[in-house]
Amino acid sequence: MNKLPRLRFAPSPTGSLHLGGLRTALFNHVVAKKLGGTWALRIEDTDRSRLVPGSVEEIRKGLEWAGIMYDHGPGSGGPHAPYTQSERLDLYHKYTKKLLDSGHAYKCFCGPNRLSNTKEKLQKLGSNSTYDRACLNLSEEEIARRVRAGEKHVVRLNDTTVQDVKIGPDLVFGTSVQHTHAGLPTDPILLKSDLFPTYHLASVVDDHEMEITHVLRGEVKLVPRLTSQSPDMTNRNRNGSPHFHSI
Repeated sequence: MNKLPRLRFAPSPTGSLHLGGLRTALFNHVVAKKLGGTWALRIEDTDRSRLVPGSVEEIRKGLEWAGIMYDHGPGSGGPHAPYTQSERLDLYHKYTKKLLDSGHAYKCFCGPNRLSNTKEKLQKLGSNSTYDRACLNLSEEEIARRVRAGEKHVVRLNDTTVQDVKIGPDLVFGTSVQHTHAGLPTDPILLKSDLFPTYHLASVVDDHEMEITHVLRGEVKLVPRLTSQSPDMTNRNRNGSPHFHSI
């Protein structure tokens, strides 16, 4: 990969910076500097129910206290600003439309009660599915009618269009693994009824748009329909030592 290495630390503003987050930020900082690249602080605040006022400033102060200063992010700008997800909604809506138009996503009007009952029924039948795709094949006319009527809906990934992705080779161990989407919830929600994206959508869009080349985290789940090129993954195991592999 010939691009300038770019990494990101992407906490949710749910409180002050904790030790695990500080460790992740430190690893991003060290890897970025070792590779001659940069890293950004990206605030993932799309889950509005968990926001704690003042958290962003507390996170910034925590990084500053530890001497781990990001190259781009809130308060410092950068080539891919803004770095706060709630300020990037138009971008997520653009990608959502792209997925809808291509058939890789669909609108779902199922309410909480139906979803809960459906999941329970599927479990009793011994199925690993979490949703029965009741809205997958709705006609365009019915969708338009229900939207006009003001029915709340979400946008789901059409999991039937997603193929398993081969990950590798691992940059340390030289092995390849098969990344399967079978362990994910059935047709996970990409855009919520409040028009905010879920992690599944926002993180992938941002990594692509921000030209992130390396990602450091414990476990990786990507939506493989949004981009043609994925970043190198830096998987941190439970002992804290990083592994490097490509996806």
